This record gives sequence, structure tokens and C-alpha cells, in this order.
Amino acid sequence: MMSAPSPEDRPAPETLSSVFHVYEVRERGERLLYFGEPLANQQRIMEAVWPAFREAGYEVHLTRQTGEFVLVAEPRSVGEDAIPWTNVALFVATVLSTLFVGAQWYYVRDPLSTAIVSAIPFTLAVMGVLGTHELGHYVMSRYHDVDASLPYFIPFPTIVGTMGAVIRMRGQIPDREALFDIGVAGPIAGLLATVVVSAVGLMLPPVAVPEWVLAAQSTVEVEFGYPPLLHAIAWQLDAPLVYDDPTKVINPVVIGGWVGMFITFLNLIPVGQLDGGHILRAMVGPAQERIAPLVPTALFALAGYLFFVRDVGQVVGIWVLWGIMAAIVSAFGSARPIDDSPLDGRRVAIGIVTFVIGALCFTPVPIQIVGP
Repeated sequence: MMSAPSPEDRPAPETLSSVFHVYEVRERGERLLYFGEPLANQQRIMEAVWPAFREAGYEVHLTRQTGEFVLVAEPRSVGEDAIPWTNVALFVATVLSTLFVGAQWYYVRDPLSTAIVSAIPFTLAVMGVLGTHELGHYVMSRYHDVDASLPYFIPFPTIVGTMGAVIRMRGQIPDREALFDIGVAGPIAGLLATVVVSAVGLMLPPVAVPEWVLAAQSTVEVEFGYPPLLHAIAWQLDAPLVYDDPTKVINPVVIGGWVGMFITFLNLIPVGQLDGGHILRAMVGPAQERIAPLVPTALFALAGYLFFVRDVGQVVGIWVLWGIMAAIVSAFGSARPIDDSPLDGRRVAIGIVTFVIGALCFTPVPIQIVGP
């Protein structure tokens, strides 16, 4: 966290006069409101005034209040001011939900019993890849002095016990370099954790399917579609992903690696505030807004192909849902850094490699459920 800036340090109205004519300054608590008339477009104003406010310890944005233009300055805070109880509660809830779901992957008959501890490796795998991804964003945000929250885990009794994790960006992005670094840090960190988790899981022994599961009429079979990256890791380790023996299934830790790859691909979809949107916006600038509308179209086309050509009805809903989400986040637009100068060639190359690796995490049919 940072200490509150002193009122004496606030930018003087005359220092803003080249782009914003200030006729009144008000204080509302720790916030400063500069009422005035803009003398340039919003991007130019922010480029001119943001450095002065940042140096004085404020975040600033231009808005309108009751018909007047206002520069609203709020004290910057990088880090947490107190124990983040919401983050802690969600983390604990997600640990419990992944333990509960993971116990079923280990064929624990009563997941509410102490036998649930057998699912700890699964929970560590899933929480590890998700947490590493989000901590990559958080660490790089701190490096660039951009205010961001700690990860918020999302507990949900899905097939893996969670809907992922997110961090909340509370500060403005200073330039394309920061936008790129923050955006790419999550997928890269998460991929490293995913490769490690996948390799460990493939080296662990398979799980035996109990007789009571094989005999139950209500038993369903879950078939995972493994992406090329997971196949490559399995090939390198000479480890099977599927067993011929129906009484053996892959160790659930591998599912943690599968989760990491699936989440990586989804996050690298190049629209809006997704990681891929940040990376592409930093790489190509405003041209990203012309590319973004193509993404939901591609996802809807994929859903149509799977439904009409492949006749894989179950998975269609996943890509229709993500097509809708991509359209929504695309409509909200991407992040706009204060300094929109072009990105350097080294980072562009890293971005291209990241998208290529992300493509290796893609599988058109990620999961299917075969009924009893």
C-alpha cells in the first residue's frame, strides 16, 4: 500500500492549462475534482495530465458530472490496505469445492468423510495452475506500479470444482509495454505450472476404478479431449493418457494440467479484457478493435461445425457460450494505455510465441459425458 498524498503535492491548475482549462477545484474526502473545459481530445488530455497526477500519488480519469467536464483524482494504492477477507473466503471455498469434486475422481464413496483428503493432490494441481496464472498478472502489475487486487478464486461445483480465478485491475495502464507484460505474464506463468503439473500427474500411478463403480447402472464416463501440448508431454515421458484396461484411469493430477491448458486457451482469446485481448492490443494498437469482432464469429462457426458436421452435440454449448461472452467483452472494448506508442520487436515476438503455445492448448471437443 502507499500513504495518502499530501494536498500540497497536488498538481496546480495552471500546469494543466495546455490541454484542460480549470476553473474550479473541489475536495471530496481524499478525492480531488478539477472542473474545467477540455482543450484537446480525451487521449491527448490523459497523456498530458496523467504523469503529473501519478507523480503526486493520484490516479486520474476524465468524466462528466452534471454536464461539466471533471478530472477526478484519487489517491493511488498499490497492494492491499488490510487483510483481503473476500479473497481469503473465496480461496477457502474453492479449496473445499475442488476437494469435494476431486474426491469423486479418486472414487471416494463418501466425499463428506475424512477420505476426502485423498483428493488433496487434485486440489493442489488445480489451485496451483490457476493461482500461478493470476499471480503472474499480480506480480507484473506490481512491477509496473499498477494497482491490482490479489486473485479472487471462484468456487463452483463443476466437473473440476471451480470456474477459475481473476484479479481486478484498479489502476490505469501507463503504456503498451506494461499492458503487454501484465497480459502475457499470466499465461506464461500458468503454462509453466501446467507443464510441471501435467508431467507430475503422468508419472503418478493410475487410479483403480472400484467394483461398485463399474457395477453401478448410473455410472457415466467422462471423456477428456487432450490438447496437442498434453499429448506432447505424454509422448516425451512415454506415459499413456488412456488405458486399455477399463479398471484403470489416468491420475486426477493430470486433470489439473488439462484445466491449466483449457484455461490458458480461453484466456488467450484475443478480445476485450481477456489476456489475449491485452496482448493483441499491445502488439497491434487500435487495430485490435477491427480484429476482435472476428473472434465470436469463429467460435460460433466452430460450434456449428461440431454440431452439423461432427455431430458432437454436448460440447456445442461451450463454444456458443464463449462466442456470446467474446461478443460481450468485445463490445466493451479493450484496455487503452495512457502512452500508446508501438511495442518493441522483442515483445511482439514473445506475443506471437505465446499465441502459438496457446493454440497447442486447444482441442475442439474438450470434454464429453457418455451416459449410463
